[in-house]
Amino acid sequence: MISERWAVMALRFFLVALFGVLVMLETLSIPGSYRYSVEQHPDRATENLAIMIVAIFWVLCVQVVIVATWKLLTLVRKDLIFTDAAIKWVDVMVWAIAAGWVVLVAVFIYLGFIADDPGVLVLFFVITTGVSVLGLVLIVMRALLQRATTLRADMESVI
Repeated sequence: MISERWAVMALRFFLVALFGVLVMLETLSIPGSYRYSVEQHPDRATENLAIMIVAIFWVLCVQVVIVATWKLLTLVRKDLIFTDAAIKWVDVMVWAIAAGWVVLVAVFIYLGFIADDPGVLVLFFVITTGVSVLGLVLIVMRALLQRATTLRADMESVI
């Protein structure tokens, strides 16, 4: 079985790689796509600007989750995962996912009024459902972390 140390190292590697790709997306790819789209369809500049802002916002939400995950991994390494500091970082993750979810639902509703292709609505439904499940699982895991933290504090006070 993979040891905790190796799993943490691998996760950190992939978090750095993902963060790097997301920085490239938000600084080069998304604005470049916007610029190209405006050149091709100047009449849709405002609509494309809104799409670019929403896309960058979602990337920022994912980056916040990555940073919070990194901080939690640091707490795991220091054996401080069952502390209030860990709960605060999980709260950061929950709020980032919630903010992204709210914007996602707003886009989904907007698309419900203008989409002429049901495939787009099905795709956004699947994504919205997935983000909902992720957020709710994280809330449940936060509650478990809170209980474990309380139990550890109780055990430390007894010892």
